[in-house]
Amino acid sequence: MLRRIGTVMTMAGMAILASPLLAMAQEAAGAAGSAAALRGGLIALAANIGIGIAAFGSALAQGRMAASAMESIGRNPNSAGAIFTPMIIGLAFIEALTLYALVIAFFLQAKI
Repeated sequence: MLRRIGTVMTMAGMAILASPLLAMAQEAAGAAGSAAALRGGLIALAANIGIGIAAFGSALAQGRMAASAMESIGRNPNSAGAIFTPMIIGLAFIEALTLYALVIAFFLQAKI
């Protein structure tokens, strides 16, 4: 019962935070100067959240790829050479996606 109440409260809180009505109320209440500050703050927040999500996804993908490669090599040690090169290329591609997110974050930071 307590767990269900906690879940409902969490969902209600997230719905309130994600509501576009809050953004419209802020825009109507604020002056022109505070709207620019709000815009800059939201851009900085978006850039930081984007980098966090990219780093988290990249870490999960790299860990899963390395674990799968080690498991494959453990099952068939003779295939280590055939598994190692594609694994390194795959890790480079995963890291490149994180670097793209970093570049986008720098572009967003330049708009502040």
